[in-house]
Amino acid sequence: MTLSGKNAVVTGGGSGMGAATARALITEGCNVFVVDIDEKAAAIIENETGAHAFVGDVSDSSFCNTVMDQIVENRGSIDILVNCAGVILRADAQRTTDDEWRRIFAINVDGVFFMSRAAIKFMKKKSFGCIVNFGSIWGDIASPGVLAYCASKGAVHQITKAMALDHVGDGIRINAVAPGEVNTPMLSSGRLNPPTLAELEELAHRTIPMKRLAEPEEIANVVVFLVSDAASYITGAIVPVDAGYTAR
Repeated sequence: MTLSGKNAVVTGGGSGMGAATARALITEGCNVFVVDIDEKAAAIIENETGAHAFVGDVSDSSFCNTVMDQIVENRGSIDILVNCAGVILRADAQRTTDDEWRRIFAINVDGVFFMSRAAIKFMKKKSFGCIVNFGSIWGDIASPGVLAYCASKGAVHQITKAMALDHVGDGIRINAVAPGEVNTPMLSSGRLNPPTLAELEELAHRTIPMKRLAEPEEIANVVVFLVSDAASYITGAIVPVDAGYTAR
């Protein structure tokens, strides 16, 4: 899986699965550019790995265009885009405000569209590119109490499929990973009484076929495969990485 010298952009790359993906791509020889709204998190990854960091909001289309323009100006191409930036809201319809609903979709859906649109403009010129979006098992099977998140990830899955078909003739492959429960800060974020890691692991043991949480690196490994030549015949796929959760 030779990725040496490829230019890769990872949104949400300051923490969790995004940071794990950035590290994995660097290990494979990519020139990685991390995009994150959290300046401190982005700086930590930049200092730790040498990846260049852009700080900003992926729901701002002008920012997304600027990121891609600057990378191409300095590096010549965009080869890989990983859309990992995302947020979760733990609420049903009655407890979801208009602003909260719009914010979930702005980051989880608009961010994927804006970054992909900005990257594809340059990928088409080279007749080459790989995009991996972060969906979720909750984009296919609903879960109570996370309505906006489920809806937004369902949209990401459909964007992935439709965009893949739109650009299948341009040398661009577009896929998504659909993680299950992963040991990241998002797993307990937004809860009034966040569970301890031990409690989450106990729940995983009862509900997940492999009886444990995923580690971020296990998701990142699948992303690396999807952007590599080893996955050259895969596009428009939603790849579950869920320890068999959705196989039941």
